[in-house]
Amino acid sequence: MKRTALVAYESSDDDEKPSKPPEPVKKRKLPVLSSSLVVPAPKDNPALHQGRIRTTPHVDGQWAAHIYVAVKLSRRSGLYTLIQKALERAKETVPTLRGTWDLRPSNDDQENESRKNLELHVSLSRPVFLRAHQREEFKQAIRLLAERTAPFKISFSTFSSLENDEKTRTFLALDVGAGHHELRTLVDGTTTTLRMLRQKEYYSDPKFHASFAWALLGKPLETLEATKTPTQEANSVNLEFPTIPHIPEKLVANLNEEFTAELLSKTVGVFDVQTLNVNIGKEVFFWRLHG
Repeated sequence: MKRTALVAYESSDDDEKPSKPPEPVKKRKLPVLSSSLVVPAPKDNPALHQGRIRTTPHVDGQWAAHIYVAVKLSRRSGLYTLIQKALERAKETVPTLRGTWDLRPSNDDQENESRKNLELHVSLSRPVFLRAHQREEFKQAIRLLAERTAPFKISFSTFSSLENDEKTRTFLALDVGAGHHELRTLVDGTTTTLRMLRQKEYYSDPKFHASFAWALLGKPLETLEATKTPTQEANSVNLEFPTIPHIPEKLVANLNEEFTAELLSKTVGVFDVQTLNVNIGKEVFFWRLHG
């Protein structure tokens, strides 16, 4: 009987050596950004803007835009002289009125320089709020509208007073006479674009005008909840920048009685509208009308 030698096999238990637990991965700390690279969140300070209060809270990556046509004046023009006389007369009744071209001490040389440009703006839109990817699309639409619109003339016919939608400011303005039809055509030309961007269209029955003076209204303090402005801060602003409840109707009637004849005269005349303008944030763009 043959004996079979037994072969010794290594036990599988020999391979199963206890494994060490993995060492925890150390998280690397990101370097701290220099304070010069950190963009501070914008803070609305009415004291820096003659008491004006932001009615729409700032949103990062969003720009406020506005469509308008500009009427350029010189300091020797009849309309500029007339506006200055009317404003001086109006301030006798409402001393807190501020002229469109009033300059104030400021560290922003660019802002003060822009105020030296004698332009009256006739609005063709409410404020439009654009995201970054919508800016070029919006500009392209306005450029195409300008290309299919012929230059035209406008004149002004009467004085009026207006308030903004938020009831924070009131304005003295010149109402457009000639040119109303062409302005309405431009407004209608923006409707499709504004609807695509889900923005408010202009008023259904627009009253085209150019503001030349304004004042703060005193009644909206209790309605400032959307701006998150503390009541104490709002009150302190109003102490520095006085408010009025409204522009007296009698004042507007007196301006029309005293100055309408001159406003309609040849010395004031009519004005060429040759560009369609848009401001987006602090940038201004314009395209020539071609038709």
